Amino acid sequence: MNEPRIGVYPGTFDPVTNGHVDIIHRATRVVDRLVVAVARNAGKEPLFPLADRMAMLAEEVESITNGDGTRIEVRPFDALLVDFARATGAGVIIRGLRAVSDFEYEFQMAGMNARLDPDMETVFLMASDRHQFISSKLVREIGVLGGDVGPFVPARVSARLVARLKDVTGATGKAGDAAS
Repeated sequence: MNEPRIGVYPGTFDPVTNGHVDIIHRATRVVDRLVVAVARNAGKEPLFPLADRMAMLAEEVESITNGDGTRIEVRPFDALLVDFARATGAGVIIRGLRAVSDFEYEFQMAGMNARLDPDMETVFLMASDRHQFISSKLVREIGVLGGDVGPFVPARVSARLVARLKDVTGATGKAGDAAS
């Protein structure tokens, strides 16, 4: 029997967007088990604490796992990605690409990871057409300026984002009724 293909999809997920959820869903077609690795990234000064980002992801991937939780696991990490991937038993790093501008950075990262661990593969998944322009940074900016973040993030994330922005900045963004 073949060993299961384990993949790691890393990111800050601050907040998780519909684009992230799309990549996660599609990555499950490429690997047998997916570890969604939530970077601590204190240097980026995330809007949401690590525990909140992990909770939001866990809620959103629950429906993708057929309820048994065996296909997707959400874990924090604060190490070299290849070391984390190796520790999980992964042989594949999943990366999402939105536009050509993402490619240069991702290509450099894949090259460095390959030098650090020649057995680690990087698989790039292109964002679906309707998610190519979505980024967590832009979603946060829309929310800070009072715009409707609903079309860009899952409904539960939208509500949490609006509440968090109100707590942190006093912004009064709108939580849309869009589903993921």
